[in-house]
Amino acid sequence: MEEKEFDYINVIPLVDVMLVLLTIVLTTSTFIASGAIPVELPKASTSRQEILKTQTIEINRIGQVYLNARPVSLDGLKESLQSCGRDIPILIRADRTLELQLFVDVIDVVKNLGFKKVSLQTEEKR
Repeated sequence: MEEKEFDYINVIPLVDVMLVLLTIVLTTSTFIASGAIPVELPKASTSRQEILKTQTIEINRIGQVYLNARPVSLDGLKESLQSCGRDIPILIRADRTLELQLFVDVIDVVKNLGFKKVSLQTEEKR
């Protein structure tokens, strides 16, 4: 009897194994990201906990500036942000009909203070 050579490699078992591994990775990463895995942290005598809270700057249609839902002037914005660490994320929400100069002034304040994580919130076009 003559033995037949392989004309192709069957990759279906390899794909099955990779899909199972992908499912395991995605499930585990979801638990870690959402904090669903309960972890009791160890205790230490000196604990320094720094919570990075996003600072939100909002500019409405008529040009009023708000920092974390509190109205501020540009000078007040600068004074309030000076006490924050430069690694704190800044989220800017501006009305689309806003005068460009006020928006540039707010960006200028944030830039001159040296913040590294600045983002602009937008909506997806439909």
